[in-house]
Amino acid sequence: MRETTRWLVLVLSFTFLMTTTALAHWTGDHGHALLVQVPYFGPPGTEPVPPNAVPPNTEPLTEQELARAEALLPLLSGNQELWAMGEFVHLGAPVVPVLVKALKMPDPRLRYNAIETMSMLKAPSAAPALVESAMEPNEVLRVREHALRVAVRLDPSVTVDAIRMMAQDSHDTIRKTAAFESRYVRDTAIIPILIELMKDEERYVAETAVQSLLRLTRYEAELHDWSISTPEDREQWAQEWTDWWAANKDTFEIPTQPSRRQPT
Repeated sequence: MRETTRWLVLVLSFTFLMTTTALAHWTGDHGHALLVQVPYFGPPGTEPVPPNAVPPNTEPLTEQELARAEALLPLLSGNQELWAMGEFVHLGAPVVPVLVKALKMPDPRLRYNAIETMSMLKAPSAAPALVESAMEPNEVLRVREHALRVAVRLDPSVTVDAIRMMAQDSHDTIRKTAAFESRYVRDTAIIPILIELMKDEERYVAETAVQSLLRLTRYEAELHDWSISTPEDREQWAQEWTDWWAANKDTFEIPTQPSRRQPT
């Protein structure tokens, strides 16, 4: 190690000596070396791009654009999937009917990417087709979850029936998704669905349901540790909510802003 360090010092010293000699020769003064520091200029600043500089397309697709969109569908899965998604976004909301066709194609990754593309388009017209995918019992779980998630964000008003069905699904991950996404659906029809989910056999599903209820209702229910609850506990604790709903369902209105109150 010491020998290596010694050689490194010698090499650096020799390099410095040769550089100094060359500078001295270049300046015509062999007695003094002139060391020059080259000024540094940073990269030029760039003008910020204003948001929505290129507005999304809102015009109906031409025949050529429609044919192009149809040809892009298979590319939503594979090495070019990100590029294809960008092309669909460039075509704008009018391309949604073409993307809906992807939800019936055999590749689950393609279907998932089609849903993600609809999310980027922010087109409420895609919500009914997404609800249909979320309710499809033979669809893979991650596609069903993502379909409901995006549908709720595009148009929550059309998702109540899907949440009601998914709350009774045999897969606990689907029930949990229904319980979680319910907090963004400001419809009183969601309340009894969540109260029933409070009794779920899986603790984390029940805990998610009560958190959504607290956000939607602001009801000052007694707080319990749902993370260590037994089925008997959940049945008993849900009864308070059942009684509250029976007394208030005819007059209750969901508050304008959801509560951030969380159970301890």
